[in-house]
Amino acid sequence: MNDLCADIGYKSINHYGEQLCGDHVDIVEQGEDSVVVVLADGLGSGVKASILSTLTSKIISTMMAQGLSLEDCVATIAATLPICSVRGVAYSTFTIVHIVNNSEAEVIQYDNPQVILLRNGKNTDYPMTEMSIGGKKIYKSVIRLQENDVFVLMSDGCPHAGMGLEYNFGWKREDIVEFMEMIADVGYTAKTLSTILVDECDKLYGGMPGDDATACVVKLRKRVPMNLLFGPPSNRDDCDRMMSLFFSKEGKHIICGGTTSSIAAKYLGKPLKASLNFEKSDVPPIAEIEGVDLVTEGVITVNKVLTYAKDYLRDNKSYEQWSFKHDGASLICQLLFEEATDINFFVGRAVNPAHQNPDLPINFNIKMNLVSELSDCLKKMGKRIKVSYF
Repeated sequence: MNDLCADIGYKSINHYGEQLCGDHVDIVEQGEDSVVVVLADGLGSGVKASILSTLTSKIISTMMAQGLSLEDCVATIAATLPICSVRGVAYSTFTIVHIVNNSEAEVIQYDNPQVILLRNGKNTDYPMTEMSIGGKKIYKSVIRLQENDVFVLMSDGCPHAGMGLEYNFGWKREDIVEFMEMIADVGYTAKTLSTILVDECDKLYGGMPGDDATACVVKLRKRVPMNLLFGPPSNRDDCDRMMSLFFSKEGKHIICGGTTSSIAAKYLGKPLKASLNFEKSDVPPIAEIEGVDLVTEGVITVNKVLTYAKDYLRDNKSYEQWSFKHDGASLICQLLFEEATDINFFVGRAVNPAHQNPDLPINFNIKMNLVSELSDCLKKMGKRIKVSYF
């Protein structure tokens, strides 16, 4: 066993004027250390393409996750999906990356742009074996993984970007490789790398994409634990136990809430200091305790983090806000979304008297719901989450 994990992120833009995207990405986990990632590109665009790509990616990812062979997967797709009356072709093109035990990757490609592998920030060639399945030419590769390996999967909307506008023949694969090499080693997450690539494609299309464009990035990285403490325990006698468990955990420590941070400061025997770096923001200012990586206000700050998390899972449009700002919510996002892979929540069930004012839109249930929703969002980002209540 190694201590690597797969960070996976993707983004799509629709063909101009279409409500639905003709590309689809599906991710199916096999236990804790193996995952199947499928990017399918349906023929054409719009509703028909969306249905084709969704069915293709769902069938392949589900069957492969259950251990069936590639031949069975492709045969099933051919038998399941309808034949296009215009083109006489049954299903969409696809790219599969199957991460096995975070140590090996099986890459299977059918008619999508060739997967880019960046190793140590540079484009790396890898062997491909040609196979014929149901009359289709399919390429398979088996690659031993290293830390910081980056796989870039694309639909053909990416290399077609700018065709007839910025470039005569589109944004060639070698140009995309050069573009990705510039940003691969900066420390961005897979989601951010895919967002930057697709946003660049959108610019090359002049904001009116001539095709659906999707990029999916799979990045191998070391596991990074993180701990977040939110709210005091319901029983005051549990304060020391809660603090002892929280501070004994490996990784950085984040504390949210005024009362909670006061308890932590008392436990550590350190003063709680208000920060002098006040960000102009709708989020309350942060504080400082020696031995704690980040101290913030509670419900308002965590609610803002949840808003950013929901956006991160959709279009990631708020990235430019939280990735550079230094208010409490932005700093938590930087730690949880970009740095952490394993997150331990320590949640106190105490009822805050300040929240019992009927004129305030905050109550105990809202606090518990915040933790539940944020945990769900982080799980969808591929994080391992453990929540302990006190």
